[in-house]
This record gives sequence, structure tokens and C-alpha cells, in this order.
Amino acid sequence: MKIHEFQAKELLAAAGAAVPRGVVATTPQEAVAGFDQLGGPVMLKAQIHAGGRGKGKFKDSGKDFGGVKFIKSRDDVQPIADVIFKYPLVTKQTGEEGQRVSKLLVQEAVDLGKEYYLGVVLDRAIGLPVLMASAEGGVDIEEVAAKTPEKILKTPINPSTGLQPFQARRMAFALGFPADQVPQAEAIMTALCRVFLDKDCNLAEINPLMVTPQGKVLALDAKMTFDDNALFRHPDIEKLRDETEENVAELRAARAGLSFIQLAGNIGCLVNGAGLAMSTMDIIKYHGGEPANFLDVGGGANKEQVTEALRILLSDPNVKAVLVNIFGGIMKCDTIALAMVAAFQEVKPKVPFVVRLEGTNVEQGRKVLADSGLNIATASGLTEAAKKVVAAAK
Repeated sequence: MKIHEFQAKELLAAAGAAVPRGVVATTPQEAVAGFDQLGGPVMLKAQIHAGGRGKGKFKDSGKDFGGVKFIKSRDDVQPIADVIFKYPLVTKQTGEEGQRVSKLLVQEAVDLGKEYYLGVVLDRAIGLPVLMASAEGGVDIEEVAAKTPEKILKTPINPSTGLQPFQARRMAFALGFPADQVPQAEAIMTALCRVFLDKDCNLAEINPLMVTPQGKVLALDAKMTFDDNALFRHPDIEKLRDETEENVAELRAARAGLSFIQLAGNIGCLVNGAGLAMSTMDIIKYHGGEPANFLDVGGGANKEQVTEALRILLSDPNVKAVLVNIFGGIMKCDTIALAMVAAFQEVKPKVPFVVRLEGTNVEQGRKVLADSGLNIATASGLTEAAKKVVAAAK
């Protein structure tokens, strides 16, 4: 689960990090009131779950500014905010259609100085969270990581004890912070790691960590994502979810107990088991096709879930064919076949289907499909199924 920048900063501030003052606005008039409250000048920062906002453009607006705009005069706030709320913001992460902005952070402008990067992620190679930092912070940190990875410093974090003070100080000195700024940097590093561990984050990032010309260290921007499987432990975090920023089909699938991720291809996939679903997508691509989704119905899906899965798959206008790949273990093949027949009669799909069944009661399952009279092609192996569905999609 992702949250907005202003929400991430609130979590950081609560953990002891220094952040700029800010006001959240949902209308241009509230943005003007935010300017008045902060006293100006301010930064207007569009709040969407995508990176590259500053370099983005507002689609069809005819304006050349992006989702992060410096405002010096009160008179400029409303016309700029009008554009931000009216037009979708297109960035490198939103796609061509862009993303509508429903919230705007009005943040006090600070004098710009040296920029750093801080981030915490799980390093699967060592099985521990790792604090990463670089003196080359800013919007192009990905380029730094790709071209000069030696400029990114790392230190592992013990989940039981958190980031230790000596680790934070050592990192601060290695980044080049002078002695009088080290305590400020240490406090922000500690806060970032504390939020990551306490709230079950997948990612916690500050970019940039700004040192103003006056020597003040601030978390100028922040990004966080959380482990969906741990949200039951954090109702306070779950309340921060903004469903307007999320894929409608993925939300619908989650409510039905399905694991679904929408992709850009044209072959729908309905599979039981995450590993089998990944293999199914791989073999579709190997034979020249493009998966339209990842969909794992799990080991105990019922008729209602299969029906909803088909509805979700077929709601994507890009889907030209569907591959159903079921390995019967806990879920018996005849059970899934009966559920598919019932779902077909209700959903009435208009695209070709290829079904591959293996495992418990496979012969009974194949007989159910054969006797159904439905337009379903069957396959005895995964390679055959992939070839058939790729041909059908073309």
C-alpha cells in the first residue's frame, strides 16, 4: 500500500524527524488559505502515488510547469492550483493518461542547499533491512544507483534493536555532514528506520534530505509503501489508504480475496498459486504473447470467486484471450471446472478461452468442460496451452 508524501512526512515527524511546515488543500481556495497560514513563499506539490512529479506535465493544460511549483506571490496560488486540480498530471510513472490530483500540499519554501538521499529497504540477500544513503540526492537518484553505485552507502539494521546511534553517526560522517549537523542527520535517519520497522514498510525514503544554507537538516520529500499482508496490525496506516489513487480492478479483486495485478498485455491469466501464475506469464511471453495480468485465485477458490475473477479479467478491454491454468491439489479439477461453467453462463465471455487442468480429479474436470458445450479449448500441457492462447489472441 502506498501513501501520499504529506502522510509520510506526518509519520516521520511523529518519529522525531524535522520536516517543513505544510497544509493539505483539496481546492484552489484552500490552497490560498494555506499560503496565508504559512505566510509564503510556498511550494505547491501535487499529491499522487507516482514519482517524477516535478518533471511531469499537466495533460492538455497548455502549461509548461509540473506537479511541484514554487509560488512567491499570493495572487499566483489560485490560477496555478486551478490547473493542478483540473488536469491530469503525466509523469514517467503514470502512463500517458496521467493521474488526477485530488490533494495538494502547500509547503513552506525553504532555502535550497546540499541534497542527500536516504532510504530503507529489505535486502533479501542478507535477510535484513538496510539503510541506504548518498550525498548525490535529488530527483535523479536512480541514475546515481545505475552509473555510480559506489556513491550509495549501506548499513544493515537489526530489526530487534533498530538503527543504533553509532551507525547513524558513522553514516552521517561518511556522507560529509559537519559535526554540528550530525545530530540533526542522526535524528532523521533514526526516525526513518523506526517508521520502517514499526509500521511494516516495504520502502521508506527521503529524497531529498536537504541541508539549508542556514545549516538546518530537513526531510524535504518522503515516500513510503507498506506490506499489505501486515496492515491488520496497523489500522492507523490502513486509514491512510487513498483508493482514488489505486487500480479499480486490483481493489475489486482484493475485496474478493483474489491476488491480482493488472499489466499491459492482451492475454488474461487465471491461475491457482503464485508460483504457477509467474510461470504461466513467463511461458506466454516465451511464445510471443503478453500477459494482461497476474491473477492467483488461491487454493480454495469457490464459484463466486471464479466468477468475480472472470468479470475482472474481462472488464479489461485489452484482453483478447484468456488462459486458465489450474493444478488441482487442495482445489480439485472438477470443482474448478464446475465453477468455470457456472461462471461462463453468468458472465458470457466473448473472447476465446484455453484451459489447462492437471492434478486431482483431472479427468472428471476435463469431462465437465467437454460436456458443457462452451467455447473452451483445452490443452494437456502448459506449452500447448501457451501456444494456443497466443494464437487465439492474435
